[in-house]
Amino acid sequence: MAVYTKLSKENIEEILSNYSIGRLKEFGGIEEGIENTNYFLLVDNKKYILTIYEKRVKEKDLPFFSQLMSDLNKAGFKCPVPIVSNNKKTIINYQNKNLMIVSFLEGKAKNILNPEDCRTVGREVAKMHEITKNFKIQRDNNLSIISWRKIFDQVKDKCVQIHKDLPLLIESNLKDVEKNWPRDLPKGIIHADLFSDNIFFKDNNFSGIIDFYFSCNDFYALEIAICFNALCFDGPKNNLSFNVTKAINFMNGYNQIRKINNDEKKCIKVLSQGSALRFLLTRVFDSLNIVEGAIVKVKDPMEYLVRLEFHKNSKNFEDYFF
Repeated sequence: MAVYTKLSKENIEEILSNYSIGRLKEFGGIEEGIENTNYFLLVDNKKYILTIYEKRVKEKDLPFFSQLMSDLNKAGFKCPVPIVSNNKKTIINYQNKNLMIVSFLEGKAKNILNPEDCRTVGREVAKMHEITKNFKIQRDNNLSIISWRKIFDQVKDKCVQIHKDLPLLIESNLKDVEKNWPRDLPKGIIHADLFSDNIFFKDNNFSGIIDFYFSCNDFYALEIAICFNALCFDGPKNNLSFNVTKAINFMNGYNQIRKINNDEKKCIKVLSQGSALRFLLTRVFDSLNIVEGAIVKVKDPMEYLVRLEFHKNSKNFEDYFF
């Protein structure tokens, strides 16, 4: 989440005139994140999140995100619910930008998940995969492996500003991943961005998942690999280490609901290497393309070099549980 589009109280009241949810009492911009503009709203005595979709989110993808959250909620999965406007729409246009208002998810993110949290998240991720396996909606992963070289081409001449060896390190890992990427694994709808700041807890209990704007159809095992990168490394940014206990707990929780097969296990190394590379590339791109005047916290790309080195040196699934 972030603030690129600045709104006044009058702007938000004009937006709310499209809904029948009450009168605005309070509002404020949310700095965390990098993709879209987000505001917290207090309307009457209820809390909401207003999201304005910026340039990286394509208009044609918005119905997928809205339908996914609505259908997950109907199935009992804990996530925000899109609010329907007076015109029976969940997505409206304001000043030539698309936006959505969703219910506020109670709880807050933990900076660092403990091993038991990881077990819980593994179980909830598998629940989401199981719930969505019969959903008819579909969206291609626009940040899949086929996009990574294109992103690299846009940053490779400038990324030496971040680290002098970055172009060579990215190229080496990109060649590895392109050579070994799997073609046929179980797939369905994945969240694709399950960092700790998108996972909420209340009174130390899981309360839900937010920020579905990277969700898409892809390998279930890619989701696991993303979670390994996002949730299972500990320590200072320049000296991260893989937390085996967290990874074991995550997999134990996941396997309680959906057991991964041997083909998926064989591909965890390259999927983990690839997902680390994907986040490195997008963070490099964002750090080199900061929007002037935006209120946003750009995430450090360098911590993903440590992850890449770990995955590159791993040989197989068992290496993650030594």
